[in-house]
Amino acid sequence: MFEVITVHWGALYLLAAGVALTIETQRQCPPSCLCNPLLLEVNCSDVQLSRVPDTLPQDAKLLSLTKNKIKILVHQQFQALTHLQDLDLSDNILAVIEVEAFLGLHSLLSLHLAHNHLKIIPVGAFTGLPKLQMLDISSNEILVLLDFTFRDLAALQSLKAVENDLVFISRQAFSGLTSLQQLHLDGSNLTAVPTEALTPLSDLRSLYFHRTGLTMLPNYSFRHLGRLKVLVISHCPWLETLSTNSLFGLNLTSLSIRHCNLSAVPYIPLYHLVYLVYLDLSFNPITYIHRNLLGDLLRLQEFHVFGASLLQIEHGAFKGMSHLKVLNVSRNRLTTLEAEVFHSVDNLKTLGLDNNPLACDCRLLWVVQRQLHLNFGGNLPICTTSVQLQGWSFLDFSGGELSGLLTCRQPRVRNHKHQALTVEQGNTVVFYCKAEGDPQPSVTWLNPQLRPLSSMGRIRTLSNGSLEVRYAQPQDSGTYLCMASNAAGNDSLRVSLRVREFPSSSKNNFHLKSWFASPSVSPDETDTQKLPFDVKTLLIAATIGFLSFFCSVSLCFILMFFWSKSKGQIKHTATIAYVPRSTMSSSNSGTGNYMETSRFTMKLL
Repeated sequence: MFEVITVHWGALYLLAAGVALTIETQRQCPPSCLCNPLLLEVNCSDVQLSRVPDTLPQDAKLLSLTKNKIKILVHQQFQALTHLQDLDLSDNILAVIEVEAFLGLHSLLSLHLAHNHLKIIPVGAFTGLPKLQMLDISSNEILVLLDFTFRDLAALQSLKAVENDLVFISRQAFSGLTSLQQLHLDGSNLTAVPTEALTPLSDLRSLYFHRTGLTMLPNYSFRHLGRLKVLVISHCPWLETLSTNSLFGLNLTSLSIRHCNLSAVPYIPLYHLVYLVYLDLSFNPITYIHRNLLGDLLRLQEFHVFGASLLQIEHGAFKGMSHLKVLNVSRNRLTTLEAEVFHSVDNLKTLGLDNNPLACDCRLLWVVQRQLHLNFGGNLPICTTSVQLQGWSFLDFSGGELSGLLTCRQPRVRNHKHQALTVEQGNTVVFYCKAEGDPQPSVTWLNPQLRPLSSMGRIRTLSNGSLEVRYAQPQDSGTYLCMASNAAGNDSLRVSLRVREFPSSSKNNFHLKSWFASPSVSPDETDTQKLPFDVKTLLIAATIGFLSFFCSVSLCFILMFFWSKSKGQIKHTATIAYVPRSTMSSSNSGTGNYMETSRFTMKLL
């Protein structure tokens, strides 16, 4: 009986203590705030507070002071809230944070200071936050991050400094952030990567640059970030190029360079990123993806070039990329996408090909054959330049219908007549090779050693499919092969060139040789174009040259004469006095000295 009474009184005591604790907690809750004693939350949002309340529940874990008019945080403002884990001061008019304002918040994990009017954060403002993991100082007016601003935040993992007026970050600004893994530097006025400031962030995993003033990425921009896995650069309209070693030292798995001004895929800066899994170059004016230049990206699984200016993806562009599963080239200017582009189409799972001016022909048959294994993201490719299928998705037709619609016509070289030409050394030769087919065939020339010729050099291919041999030399002699190819097959044409050397013996008469020849000009006709160069020609040339010289000199004298007349009459007068040596004459009779002087005047008109 006694034990029952004891338990009963104990229960009453605990109940009374709980009621008293609740009353005490409610008493500490500011009148304008809402307190939840069970969740230990205090909500003082949007209640027109001009300063932090003096009395707050000391056991609170979450405190929200958003959307008020708090302007200053004084020294040790929150020292009694030792259990607080989340503090939100966003959307105030904060302009000043005094040193050690957060001292005492030993348990704080996240601090939100976004959407305020901070222009500078003094060194020591974050002292006393040993466990802080997330800090948001976005949408302020911060111009400079000073040295050692975050030195006391050894546990910080995420720092957001988005939408500030940052123009400079001191070299030691991030010193002490040994645990930082995610850094956002978006919407700033930075014109270069703060390479030296990033040096202490040896454990950084993700770095974001959105809407900055970056103009280029110089060499070794991220050389100290060996653990960085995700790099995002976007909305930098002045970023046109990446230096050769700009990404050197990185081991990225994800790289995004979007909404910039890259005109070409940065092949060389990318070649060493062998661990890259995700690559996004969308919204750049990239026109071509060339062959055999991305083969080092062995682990790449996703490649996005959405909304660019792609005209062509060459055969073998993705050679070696055996793990490629997602390709998004929507909203470009592609007329086709051939199976020869890929290492293997069997690995492809998602294909974005919509909003391209597609010419639906046999080059897209592989898409039809694999449509059951491909995800088009709900946007089917539409035929644009095909007359029969214009405005239709070729995937809407049955296999039997497509066999007669998606067709190609094999190339045919128009003039199959064998072209042979013999020319003198130093002439220029042009061979023509015109082909037709559907789609329009590409023309390739092979030299006598069966090696492809390019559009550069003395022997080069022209844009119209012709072959030009400039200043022909004897070693250029041989048989050249023109190859016209498309998806339906190929056709070829052989042409022969023989170059005669200059004669070793000299002759009395010299001939000026023609500098152009073509297969339509025969050797005999070329010889008739020789120009005589004899003594008579020399005399005529000399006479013409003398007359030209005489006329030029005469014209100069005439011009000088009229110029002098325009100056009026000019007289020049010179007077010269001449005094001869004096003569002395003496006589025995003692006669006196005699000196004779002559004087004359000379006038120069």
